[in-house]
Amino acid sequence: MFESIRKHSKIVMILLFLLVIPSFVLVGIDRNYFSEKSPVVARVDGEKINQSDWDNAHRMESDRVRAQSPSVDPKLLDSPQARYATLERLVRDRVLAAAAKDMHLVTSDTRLARALQEIPAIAGLRRADGTLDAEAYRALVGSQGLTPAGFEANVRRDLSINQVIGGVMGSTFSTNAQVRLALDPLYQQREIQVARFKSSDYASKVSPTDADLQAYYQAHPAQFQQLEQASIEYVVLDLDSVRAGIVLNEDDLRTYYQENVARMAGKEERRASHILVNAPKDASAADREKAKARAQELLAQVRKAPASFAEVAKKSSDDKGSAAAGGDLNFFGRGAMVKPFEEAAFALKKGEISDLVETDFGYHIIQLTDIKAPRQPSFEELRPTLEAELKQQQAQRKFAEVAEAFTNSVYEQADSLKPVADKLKLKVQTATGVTRTPAAGATGPLASPKFLEALFSTDSLQNKRNTEAVEVGPSQVAAGRVVQYTPAKTLPLEEVRARVRELYVGQKASELARKDGEAKLAAWKATPASASGLAAPVQVSREQTQNLPRAVIDAALHAPVDTLPGWVGVDLGSDGYAVVKLARVVPRTAPDAQRAQQERQQYQQWWSAAEGLAYYEMLKKRYKAEIKVPRPSTSLQALAEN
Repeated sequence: MFESIRKHSKIVMILLFLLVIPSFVLVGIDRNYFSEKSPVVARVDGEKINQSDWDNAHRMESDRVRAQSPSVDPKLLDSPQARYATLERLVRDRVLAAAAKDMHLVTSDTRLARALQEIPAIAGLRRADGTLDAEAYRALVGSQGLTPAGFEANVRRDLSINQVIGGVMGSTFSTNAQVRLALDPLYQQREIQVARFKSSDYASKVSPTDADLQAYYQAHPAQFQQLEQASIEYVVLDLDSVRAGIVLNEDDLRTYYQENVARMAGKEERRASHILVNAPKDASAADREKAKARAQELLAQVRKAPASFAEVAKKSSDDKGSAAAGGDLNFFGRGAMVKPFEEAAFALKKGEISDLVETDFGYHIIQLTDIKAPRQPSFEELRPTLEAELKQQQAQRKFAEVAEAFTNSVYEQADSLKPVADKLKLKVQTATGVTRTPAAGATGPLASPKFLEALFSTDSLQNKRNTEAVEVGPSQVAAGRVVQYTPAKTLPLEEVRARVRELYVGQKASELARKDGEAKLAAWKATPASASGLAAPVQVSREQTQNLPRAVIDAALHAPVDTLPGWVGVDLGSDGYAVVKLARVVPRTAPDAQRAQQERQQYQQWWSAAEGLAYYEMLKKRYKAEIKVPRPSTSLQALAEN
């Protein structure tokens, strides 16, 4: 029955459409019809955050990260830890938004405009006359899936909620005494001697019997388990494969050449001379007015006699670097000069003299002396670049259409990947030893947890069907099928005997090292003069570890210093044991003025962050913020549990 439905899926979909849609027309759809089915993952101030809200937020966050860092590993973005971090940010935004609303914190239009101007991508859209390129602005925010109004609403909201925490963090302060009290112990040095009891030195004293190995093997089956594995076939659809199937029309290519030849030819360069009257931005208003008046006099002088520009520049320009050359700045392109200077220079015609141009350096008078237009390359010279760009653009537009065909094909012909490979001219790839988690160094689909999860689904394993199309990267989908499956199993003792012996000897050697070290520690505490085998004294700190294990450094710095010499034992696990003799505390050398200032700033940042975090935790309680999803274990925790 189900096989029949699968084969006639399109007919079934049409029948369902005819049956279901009329009921919606007659009865209507409640606005909560879809959202109510999405489970609640968090609550803030009585408002629900649904799974769908979380999914949408994480998708937007992932897209943002991919846009900023195209080479980022997709599996990092799909990890439980990354998803949970998105949920925490979503809760944080809701908490701060609720607080901003209650505090009546709003962002004025003036503040919003200033914030938008401070965004480099938007600042770069300003024309020479200072107006904003509205079309480019719409395209910029549209690339984020937003309208200008929606983007500005988001910025306005962010500015408002940032005031909630910003007010607290901006009001913190610290005294020099607080800084010293906090940082002196942090940078403190201690003189120690260490005696190491290495597990490897005790391995020869361990002689396991067959019974010992059998008992260890039976007590630790997880250490000798072979993970389930699969041999698979898979196909990948990406922009490269779509681009490979595109055949360009010659007329389209020539049209694209005409539209883009100016861009591809390179940037226009201009040559200018200038006269500068210094007026730094931090100068007083009176000084700036005086400088402006002098600049106006020079402007009138060179406009009256343009041929005298170089001579006036030599005598009167405050830019000594160019004054000797008559103010000549040689050729320069866009981006080489400060913005007001550049806009003025590129607005002039050859031989023209500008009005006064004000910058942070003072007042400039600019004369445009030459224009170097780039050579226009021929169509044939640019053909490879034109073809690559146009194919890329067409592939991006066509990808969604081809991806839909890919998705339908792997589902409708689920017993093989060959039909979709033949239809879309894709290569069927193979892999062996594939497990549920990405292997070290895996790339492409084999590095995607979502793809591997689909491969090891019940339907895929039991029925050997194709997986659904899975997004494994930006503009990249894949489907696979399991050809051969080997369940997880505990390897027989004879096959892993050498490994069992190695682990058993290591465990027992560590126990002997620890027992010997603890005995020496007790003896040396009772009779310090009897201590032997200690290494030469060294001074250690959190910054200078002297190549000692971190556990030894931590133990030495945490040991009490009320009675010296002090003694402390350190269990190093599989590396054995260490006994540390604490000889003395080395007072910290007072930092120089520059270092002291840096440390105070660093401490202020730490304290501000701590105040902000504490205030946020208080707000979470006030607005009854609750995350219902358990926090995923970190990789280190997961390893420890296993």
